[in-house]
Amino acid sequence: MEDRLVKWFLWTVFFLFFLLAVGLFSLAVGSTGLSLREVFLSFSRKGSVAHSIVFQLRLPRILLGFAVGGGLSLAGVILQGLFRNPLVEPYTLGISGGAALGVSLGMLLGLPRSMGLVALPLLGFLGAVVVIGLVYVLSTRKGVMRIQGLLLTGVMVSFISSSLIMLIMAVSRLEDLHSIVFWIMGFLGETDWWMVTLMGGVSLVALVLSYFFALDLNALALGEEEARHLGVEVEKSKRLLFLLASVVTGLCVSAAGIIGFVGLVVPHFVRMVVGRDHRILLVASFLCGAAFLVLCDTVARVAVAPMELPVGVITGIVGGVLFIYALTRNEAGVRM
Repeated sequence: MEDRLVKWFLWTVFFLFFLLAVGLFSLAVGSTGLSLREVFLSFSRKGSVAHSIVFQLRLPRILLGFAVGGGLSLAGVILQGLFRNPLVEPYTLGISGGAALGVSLGMLLGLPRSMGLVALPLLGFLGAVVVIGLVYVLSTRKGVMRIQGLLLTGVMVSFISSSLIMLIMAVSRLEDLHSIVFWIMGFLGETDWWMVTLMGGVSLVALVLSYFFALDLNALALGEEEARHLGVEVEKSKRLLFLLASVVTGLCVSAAGIIGFVGLVVPHFVRMVVGRDHRILLVASFLCGAAFLVLCDTVARVAVAPMELPVGVITGIVGGVLFIYALTRNEAGVRM
């Protein structure tokens, strides 16, 4: 037991240092390069150019990437444990489709121009909430949440949402169409501190709450019957885990758009490294997901500077290549 705790502690420290290194790298890199010395000095030199670059542009973006990347990875771990399938990701249940549909409909109606900055996150979250409720109601019979029905319903809702989004895009004006497409591909350029603070708080609270279900997830990996024999209140745990993962995903999508592969690839790779025990898998995936998204966003900022790529493009390319590589090197890698 002590050896296991030491191993978990070392992996946690490793991922923390990895996240810190990625954050410092992202602070220094950009269209205006800064040395590490300039980055550290900017914290005490208010009013300087370096201070403005760090605190108004890069730091909020890094913290938002930390919150969204960690939240999506955490939701991925929870859903993969709930479904006992490492190929499930947060967007499988149609939550991202509902959020994107809410944002697209709001843009079509011109609500961002009248509601201001809060419009897109609010509309995205409302769309996600509608889908969460719809999927839950359609997948629950006599107080029992049917896991396979939940998955199939989510996939179908996702297809319907995608079709409705394409319909909205077909009748949208050119400027609205550009905004919809750019939002759907993912963007971390929201530098407003209230959004950063909200998402950071939500992600950290979700991480803490998920630890109350770490042992339940370990038991559910053995099957629902085995989990009942171990004393787990299976239906209650399934509902709360589904709600927790869905709300986190909905908020992440509302804040940053659809950023794919983070909730799929990161938990998969972390599971291969640290093992399947959710007591370490949850925090390790959170930290690694945060670092992965911040790093991908840094690449998106500098790859074709001064232009900027949507971060979802980078996560899709990098995540897809890494996932295929892992599967070809380890055919057993998709087993829980």
